Amino acid sequence: MEFLLNPYYMQLITFIIINAILGISIYLTLSTGQLSLGNAGFMSVGAYTSALLTLKAGVPLYAAVPLGGAAACLLAAIIGIPTTRLRGIYLAIATLGFGEVVRVIILNLKITNGALGLSSIPSMGVMLSKGIAAFGLAGGIGGIGVRQLGSIAVILILALILGFLIFFALRLSTSRLGRAFAAIKADEHAAEVSGIDTRYYKLLAFFMGAFVAGIAGGLAAHITFYIGPKDFAYHRAVEILLFAVLGGSDVVWGPILGAVLLTVLPEVLRFATEYREMIYGAILVLMMAFRPQGLISESTLALWRAKLTRQPKIAGQDGVTRRTTP
Repeated sequence: MEFLLNPYYMQLITFIIINAILGISIYLTLSTGQLSLGNAGFMSVGAYTSALLTLKAGVPLYAAVPLGGAAACLLAAIIGIPTTRLRGIYLAIATLGFGEVVRVIILNLKITNGALGLSSIPSMGVMLSKGIAAFGLAGGIGGIGVRQLGSIAVILILALILGFLIFFALRLSTSRLGRAFAAIKADEHAAEVSGIDTRYYKLLAFFMGAFVAGIAGGLAAHITFYIGPKDFAYHRAVEILLFAVLGGSDVVWGPILGAVLLTVLPEVLRFATEYREMIYGAILVLMMAFRPQGLISESTLALWRAKLTRQPKIAGQDGVTRRTTP
């Protein structure tokens, strides 16, 4: 129990969940075949908006985080209308440039404190700890202190948000909207000829991905207590895309698995810090060579589903093996 309540591992779990939310954001964008590198920029907009609303305007945390997502979505409308006409690498370059423009603007604004970043951001864990103490549990429960209870509450809230987003993404994939996304991803020209308004659906996917990335940024700001321009640089944009490259972009579980692996891997490779980038590169080369679709794809899920639902076999008196019926 003490091992699980270790602050280091609890913080690692929170980072895993936040990165999984970012994995869902890139999944939503890639669901229409749009190769976007702008999610780090949307994350920064959500983080700074939420942090400034709580620091400067006194907006409650539970309202500031959704407003940060809305701000990211609004900016996505400005950048998305012209850029979603682009395809492939050209869209990736445009959205990457957008992310760098946002970072430079943040770097030079007085309200964002420039390169020094924003510190003393209201902590979600502290707020929940105070709420728990107000309920008469200042002494903790069963040897678990109130601060640890606050950290556990943060993890539970993040897990609920992640669970809701997974449920939404799964429902989306089987809906009329999801089928339109899949058609555009498979062949945009054929989808357009079939009567699908490809521009509308691509913008919608772009907005949803930006909103989720903004939410993740707001949550990260109120968990780490500090944010700076370096947190949302080029490496962050590539890292978010790698969630889908490693885990797979066909199903929502792919980017989530990629997020978990790429969050845990740096901690596992602490003994080989000097060679960490080389190991990352080797893993990606191997993935592109032997598993370009990622670790999880629709065929992978179908294979495991078939194994799990396979009916056991029994041998009859005549020696003939038959399947049992439920």
